[in-house]
Amino acid sequence: MKLFPTIELKFRLVNSKDETLSRLIRRTEESKNLTSQFTDKSFRGLIEGNKFKLISSKIGRGAFCVMTGSINSVNGNVKVEIHKVFKILLSIILLFPLVGIIAMTISKTDDFPTSIILVAIGQFLLIRYMFIGLAFRLLSRESLSRLRDVLDVDWIKD
Repeated sequence: MKLFPTIELKFRLVNSKDETLSRLIRRTEESKNLTSQFTDKSFRGLIEGNKFKLISSKIGRGAFCVMTGSINSVNGNVKVEIHKVFKILLSIILLFPLVGIIAMTISKTDDFPTSIILVAIGQFLLIRYMFIGLAFRLLSRESLSRLRDVLDVDWIKD
């Protein structure tokens, strides 16, 4: 089980590599920090040669997913993962059930219910799969759709 989800996709270029890269450069505002900011461009990030590291420019939810990838002569690949800052915040949230169990143990309650351990495991799984997994799936799909529109590519099914 991976703690944080990732998506790796391959795509085929519809146009030439140079035209695809120029479209991406034209629609990307340069940013080394990968932070959200108001812009009229589709993405914020870095493009170095044929490699890129981007976030969507949508305020509030665009920075959640970071897309890294490369564009080759006829195809390319992209990997989508959760931004490092969000990974840290989500890790803290995932620790809440463990902190609750430790607090109950330290408080030295005489009748410590063992079922509370199952509840904590259930809470961890609920946070991981329902909240983090669902948010990642929705936001990555939106970012990948925007990337596909800007690059004008077709996804390759593995």
